[in-house]
Amino acid sequence: MFRTLLIANRGEIAVRIIRTAKRMGLRTVAVHSDMDRDALHVGLADVAVPIGPAPARDSYLRADRIVGAALAAGADAIHPGYGFLSERTDLPQLCRQHGLVWVGPRVEAIAAMGSKIEAKRLAVAAGVPVAPGYDGDDQSDARLATEAERIGLPVMVKASAGGGGKGMRPVHEATALRDSLIAARREAEAAFGDGRLLIEKLIMRPRHVEVQILGDKHGHLVHLFERDCSVQRNNQKLLEEAPAPNLSAPARQALHRHAVQLASAIGYDSVGTMEFMVDAATEEIFFLEMNTRLQVEHTVTEEITGLDIVEWQLRAAAGEPLPFKQDDIACRGHAIQARLTAERADQGFRPDAGKIELWSPPADVRIDSGIATGAEVGLHYDSLLAKVIAFGSDRDKAIVQLASALEQLTVLGPATNRAFLRDVLRSADFAGGRATTRLIGENWPNGWTFDPEDMALARRLAALVLRIARGSSEQQSPWSGKSGFRVLAPGGRAGVSHLTVRSEGDAWAMTVAGEGDRFTISNPDGVLAVVAEAAQGVLIARIGEVTHRFPFVVDGDRVAIRVRSVEARFEVRLTAEVALETAATANGADPDSVTATMPGLLADIMVAEGDAVEAGQTVAVLESMKLFTDLKAACAGRVTQVAAEKGKTVRAGQLIVAIEPAPAAKS
Repeated sequence: MFRTLLIANRGEIAVRIIRTAKRMGLRTVAVHSDMDRDALHVGLADVAVPIGPAPARDSYLRADRIVGAALAAGADAIHPGYGFLSERTDLPQLCRQHGLVWVGPRVEAIAAMGSKIEAKRLAVAAGVPVAPGYDGDDQSDARLATEAERIGLPVMVKASAGGGGKGMRPVHEATALRDSLIAARREAEAAFGDGRLLIEKLIMRPRHVEVQILGDKHGHLVHLFERDCSVQRNNQKLLEEAPAPNLSAPARQALHRHAVQLASAIGYDSVGTMEFMVDAATEEIFFLEMNTRLQVEHTVTEEITGLDIVEWQLRAAAGEPLPFKQDDIACRGHAIQARLTAERADQGFRPDAGKIELWSPPADVRIDSGIATGAEVGLHYDSLLAKVIAFGSDRDKAIVQLASALEQLTVLGPATNRAFLRDVLRSADFAGGRATTRLIGENWPNGWTFDPEDMALARRLAALVLRIARGSSEQQSPWSGKSGFRVLAPGGRAGVSHLTVRSEGDAWAMTVAGEGDRFTISNPDGVLAVVAEAAQGVLIARIGEVTHRFPFVVDGDRVAIRVRSVEARFEVRLTAEVALETAATANGADPDSVTATMPGLLADIMVAEGDAVEAGQTVAVLESMKLFTDLKAACAGRVTQVAAEKGKTVRAGQLIVAIEPAPAAKS
């Protein structure tokens, strides 16, 4: 066994690997970008080495810097985690050149399965079924369009070198094919450096089921059963469970057989995953791809088998034989994992960023996390914050445990999908084990939203929290000064605060009045009476006959608060201070201009000042947390200003392109 392990990754997976490595007695080395200097994985490792600026292309995707860090720190092995360099051949090749152990499969296996096109050809040769499609060398738009017509719509356009849902576009109408090809190729080139595409028949009601594989360098190969990963948004997984529910014994056995069959055909010698699409109606099985690395969702397999998959990945890399055979591995109970991400689930799952003001996970379930209170969530990396893993003797118990954990968990700062995950668990389709990859669209066809009553209450209580916090502050400010504004009026009469609560361009007027611990919060919707006090970051509030505990954090004029299903950030200020700027913002708003829909990096500007544009034309491309979003013109007209620069970071709502609408045609 090697003695010092460098983890060429960040976030929760780096923390996860470090913990197993330390349990095995290994010395650990973390690498970090400039942005991650104070990250959790850096503090947990024995040694930390900087590898470059925040953008992944300048740090975590630089194989030369990773190897240089390993040599400088005296490491003799490198674990790539998932994502970044885990499925590219340049890092393992450099490891071989410098005598470092690569914790992963042979380079030849990575190369063979790293291309979806080549992987499908190998699957066919091994007798594993694949979906009808095109994976030829002619990558012209004309040929791809011809093949899509031959296969028959709907089809799925996929990046050959892709993974994690990137470079994928479903196409239901022929008119959408050209734009889908352009978008998928652009995203594939940016994410993987390879713009090749393939086209597959789109199964209308598919389940996404995968099989965990584990091999060693002595020809031993086993499967660790299957996982269902059907609950997805934007072709990326959100909930994963093992074993897969409502799967017939013949289908389950066929999945295991196909996975081992294909892994054996390529002489696989590490941890990997065979992914399949299963038709929910017929249980027909089609091979999708192989991930030649550790998966995000490996945790649920660990829970049902009792095996530490990272440990056996390390032991296999060190040349140790597997000490167990297939019949020695049992599947016990049921496990479900929820991916907690920094996203606005109520806004189409757009990524969010910012400082983690409060991280308070439950203590009675497994949490794999790479964050802590005070951590900064940036725009350069994936939106995954943590994984919440529940285990039960059966599926119903696992669902109850996971739902309870999500109710207890609190994270304030960037928006998260916590409440959405809870609602998915409560849906009849998931509870009944009937989830397909269409679950979200079918259950929330108009998009998911927070409970409106919870959100309205959160706005009111944000105003109350700041009133209480500023009322007890000793610092000199308009809230606590002895002249001008007074929290309490002369003679002990109830003080009245006229406040404006703002969030992402929207504003609500609030009036908070009260003395002692009794308050009223008024707005155009009515008056709410609350008996409340704030202590140690918790608002204890009696509303009617019920007493609630609402965690909060105040930072200047900003309030982050959790109110039942809602975790939100608000800016709360005196109405007099914001009236003029609010009016100016409203008067200056231009609905015809193109603004950033979320914070991110401006990946491309596709127009110049003076250009004519059509309604719906893409004028810029925004990259945020490895996802690309086309920004389109709302109307036909002429570009009067390009207000942002390609390659620069932009904030949500920032002007990108100003457009003067074309004159209306005379009738």
